[in-house]
Amino acid sequence: MSSQTPVWFITAASSGFGHTIALEALSRGHHVIASARSTSRISDLASAGATTLALDVTAPLSDITSVAKSANNVHGYITHLVNAAGYILVGAVEETSPEEDLATFQTNVFGTLNVSKAFLPYLRASPGHRTISNFGSIGSWRGGAGYALYAGTKWAVSGISESMRAELAPFGIAVTVVEPGYFRTGFLNQGSQMSSAQRLECYDETIVGQTRKALDSTDNNQPGDVKKGCKVIVDILTMEGRAEGREVPMRIPLGNDGKSVIEGKCRETLGLLEEWGGIITDTDH
Repeated sequence: MSSQTPVWFITAASSGFGHTIALEALSRGHHVIASARSTSRISDLASAGATTLALDVTAPLSDITSVAKSANNVHGYITHLVNAAGYILVGAVEETSPEEDLATFQTNVFGTLNVSKAFLPYLRASPGHRTISNFGSIGSWRGGAGYALYAGTKWAVSGISESMRAELAPFGIAVTVVEPGYFRTGFLNQGSQMSSAQRLECYDETIVGQTRKALDSTDNNQPGDVKKGCKVIVDILTMEGRAEGREVPMRIPLGNDGKSVIEGKCRETLGLLEEWGGIITDTDH
């Protein structure tokens, strides 16, 4: 690993995981370049020593590329890119509009893609240990009624990240997807959680309606401590602390609930293969 000070570029640093990762990295003496749609929303990070830049991840790639150039010019290199921008759209598939669907993918998926595209030339040229961490979710593993679009975007991010990991390994860049369970980040607060404009009464007494109520009751009661979660993330991405001597894994599940969901999905999938194996494999020439 290089002895140079790590340099982080973080999207969506105004709240949640992005904000807390920035603070954790700063507390370790690392350089942080934090971004948000408006730098006024991250003035506290500037006061703490971060460089702040305005970035809308849904902007054209040319605009994002300009921000990437400015970010790289601050210290001359970038070692850690954190794609933390994303939001949840709540509503049944029948309720969400094509415009709402597209907007969700624009932020959660295409924003991650375009920021990665813009920063990759600088990451490839930077010295030492480098990472890209894209934010998935336990929704990357299990879909659910009432948040299909969110789950779809997170499955996409995980699949893209796995492919990027293979593509960028020859350049020494480790790509990982962070998959948190429920953490108290403000993610489900009014204004962060988006709901479909259309609401059909026929879904109110179904599991979709139950999901709406459950998300509201879960807000600010999530079991995960975001500060503890971000300490783990920064340890893993820098291969320090509790992650010293380990390699950056393909996935970083976070929380007891996240671990439980993944274990359950794996058991369910293995059960499916065992039950149907004799039928689904009888298809070759």
